[in-house]
Amino acid sequence: MLREARPAWLTVTPREDQEYAKLKGLFGELGLHTVCEEARCPNMHECWGSGTATIMLLGDVCSRACRFCMVKAGKPNGLVDRFEPEHVAYALSKMKLSYVVLTSVDRDDLPDGGASHFARTITEVKRRSPGIMVEVLIPDFQNDIDMLRTVVSAGPDVVAHNIETTMFLTAKVRDPRAGYWQSLSVLRNVKKLDGRMMTKSSIMVGLGEEEEEVRLTMKHLRDAGVDFLTVGQYLRPSRRHLPVAEYVSPERFDAYRAMGERMGFLYVASGPLVRSSYRAGEFFVRHQTCREQPQTGTQRASSHTSVSIK
Repeated sequence: MLREARPAWLTVTPREDQEYAKLKGLFGELGLHTVCEEARCPNMHECWGSGTATIMLLGDVCSRACRFCMVKAGKPNGLVDRFEPEHVAYALSKMKLSYVVLTSVDRDDLPDGGASHFARTITEVKRRSPGIMVEVLIPDFQNDIDMLRTVVSAGPDVVAHNIETTMFLTAKVRDPRAGYWQSLSVLRNVKKLDGRMMTKSSIMVGLGEEEEEVRLTMKHLRDAGVDFLTVGQYLRPSRRHLPVAEYVSPERFDAYRAMGERMGFLYVASGPLVRSSYRAGEFFVRHQTCREQPQTGTQRASSHTSVSIK
């Protein structure tokens, strides 16, 4: 990762413990790719040390080349590990988790963009771990309604798709095939396919956006029916990626959280080190718990463990 001066609130001290080593060994043995490592996530040691990890479906080569992302771009040439859904389900069953997140690289080289692979993985995970909650962080599938239907019909509990940045910065930040309005349409179409499906998106800040642009993006997401939102700091992964325009203060992240809550998102996770699926299970379970409680004003603590498979 690029070494550059960063404010104190972005300082992370890596720690490796027994759980971290256990997960690293398990994922390596099964040939599973983790976004934690591929994207050099600043939360990797924290999450892995607490039994949380992020695994990427459909290999580690992305058919697109967004200017913020560390995952390598190239030509996957139609290669798919057909045993991956079973391997992921097996790994999760060994971890005894209650909430998982599944994502993938973009696979424009596949006839269905990898939608059937997502569906098989969801089915296998739920078969091996009854009661587990599954969030999927999906590519845009070129907004093909049949591909989206394949994933939604498999019965995930949350469907996430990241808009990534504001309307005005999209052309600069994302691959030309990844449009701002296309992403909004994907999220809107998921709701059309299943009105009860919870949806989620994520915004990176620090790329040169104005605060009003962020507010407008939040409004567009709410208009598309999005329930959950995360807002985090963009960190430049290498010198060939977009530079950081600004390190956004924790106070402004608090303001973004309050702004999103006023707009009606069911939860907003906003902070310098927040990532699209960071602590996703904890927030979702907290929301579910609050909905099920009688209106007494008391809060129940959640003992659920979460993982992000990305």
